[in-house]
Amino acid sequence: MGFTVADYTVFVLLLVLSSAIGLFYALSGGRQRTVQEFLLANRSMSFLPVALSLLATFQSAVAILGVPAEIYRFGTEYWFLGCCYFLGLLIPAHVFIPVFYRLHLTSTYEYLELRFNKAVRVCGTVTFIFQMVIYMGVVLYAPALALNAVTQFDLWGAVLTMGLVCTLYTTLGGLKAVIWTDVFQTLVMFAGQLAVIVVGTVKVGGMGRVWQLAADQGKISGIDLNPDPFERHTFWTLAVGGVFMMLSLYGVNQAQVQRYLSSRTEREAVLSCYAVFPCQQVVLCLSCLTGLVMFAYYQEHPLTAAQSQASSDQLVLYFVMDVLKDLPGLPGLFVACLFSGSLSTISSAFNSLATVTMEDLIHPYFPGLPESRATLLSKLLALSYGLLCLGMAYLSSMMGPMLQAAISIFGMVGGPLLGLFCLGMFFPCANPTGAITGLAAGLAMAFWIGIGSLVSNLRAAPSASPLSNSTDFPQASNLSTAIAATLLTSTPAPKRLSGLQKFYSLSYMWYSAHNSTTVILVGLLVSLLTGPTKGATVNPRTIYPVLPRLLCCLPRRYRERLSCGVGCAAEDGSCVEPASCAPEKASNGMPNGPVGGLARAEEEEAEEGEGFARAAGAHTYILQETSL
Repeated sequence: MGFTVADYTVFVLLLVLSSAIGLFYALSGGRQRTVQEFLLANRSMSFLPVALSLLATFQSAVAILGVPAEIYRFGTEYWFLGCCYFLGLLIPAHVFIPVFYRLHLTSTYEYLELRFNKAVRVCGTVTFIFQMVIYMGVVLYAPALALNAVTQFDLWGAVLTMGLVCTLYTTLGGLKAVIWTDVFQTLVMFAGQLAVIVVGTVKVGGMGRVWQLAADQGKISGIDLNPDPFERHTFWTLAVGGVFMMLSLYGVNQAQVQRYLSSRTEREAVLSCYAVFPCQQVVLCLSCLTGLVMFAYYQEHPLTAAQSQASSDQLVLYFVMDVLKDLPGLPGLFVACLFSGSLSTISSAFNSLATVTMEDLIHPYFPGLPESRATLLSKLLALSYGLLCLGMAYLSSMMGPMLQAAISIFGMVGGPLLGLFCLGMFFPCANPTGAITGLAAGLAMAFWIGIGSLVSNLRAAPSASPLSNSTDFPQASNLSTAIAATLLTSTPAPKRLSGLQKFYSLSYMWYSAHNSTTVILVGLLVSLLTGPTKGATVNPRTIYPVLPRLLCCLPRRYRERLSCGVGCAAEDGSCVEPASCAPEKASNGMPNGPVGGLARAEEEEAEEGEGFARAAGAHTYILQETSL
């Protein structure tokens, strides 16, 4: 099986158009001359491109290969993951986005300094950088490896081409280019998956035939209401555990929050979160249908000897080449779909890493950095992370069996970071010592379970083929599940385990919930032991008063007790917060006010309020508030 000229043309066209979008935004508008434009698209984006970019960011090539393989092997139970999407997007839209947007942040981790102190901010930033750097090379290398094994597509030619093209348009065009290339690449992903489903369904004999063959072989799953968290997939595991996974992605991840913050208004940011919901459902349906069509096709067209020995993700590519081989250009379209997933994920990683490095590790220590020099430095950071991605791809090729452990790190880190932000936002009594200790405990717990599970499964299946010549990435609907899933082998967990073996068999879908809860519980305990933060010293703009808002009909004195002494925005006792009590901050969220050109120019003149002052370590900051 090989590529035709038409296939190569389609694939090259994807790369050329992606580069052209970057060049267009490098030469138009403000030409990326300010940090604000380069990192936040001048806060001028509307909700639809932001929504499609949010979708593309975590719809990686691993997911495009992984979900059909999951459905092919284990049936349609994974489809119930869609149940978690509603709450997983509704909570960020009404909890996290308003808090982050009204603080005019650039980096998500600026929030941690406003809520706690600089040490907590640096800890969060370093954790995020570690998380993304480890994963960048893998998301570039893994699909190229699978593609090479099936089609003989040149491995390092694909890796270098994609890495350099992605670095080019991210460095030149900034966040605006990243968002619009994500939109284009999302459409390519839809087109590639639809082509495979339509042609495969026709060759099987229609969707009714596909469903019948799958049902006859027991691949159409019912609702399993077993609440056991050690069962790999049940309705509760997917629907409830998935909510925490979605919160770690769409609530606090810098790559996603940065897109919310690029919206022109808070309403547009919230709408973008709502618009992702139907898009996510469509993506999940397409991936699951691909798996069902693949299963039905191979029931009527038995696998060859070579295909039966392939890993599950390679089997997806064999299927694509089998059903599309007589249609020149369509195999190239699916390859373009596959690499669109990688490009969108990697470009988001470059941009978010450049942002947190600039805002959290450089600007605070060089506050007088001129705007032009800060912009140039931001571009150099994006370029450096692009080159680092290529280096990580090379390391991934040498890791062999350790590759699985490396990509597991992404899933391990997402939960503790979610717990850290929830600790600060929902618990006013939490102090900086509790936050750092909780984060450390959450990371320790995550790595303990993750690495223990991996080692336990490797010992239980010594004959399993190594990952040095395959990329067996099971079940994934987005980036976090793709990574967390690789902690486990692609076979169900063994039964009747006890002790640590039972502990290590915890379903990967509960990892985010378990690790974030660990951060919160340890953080609260340490905060209470070391002296909880007094509510009067907490900036109310960094707190989301969950209980007072849920129980807003209680008498005022009870709501005040529930708010732990933190000033409440709604002082009239009503359930709806008055607009005059929801001011925005005039700075960009930095403790010492705007830096360089990062503070957004106010579109309307604002009256100065009394502000809010708080001592935080060596800093005293004043958040000048304006009345809407």
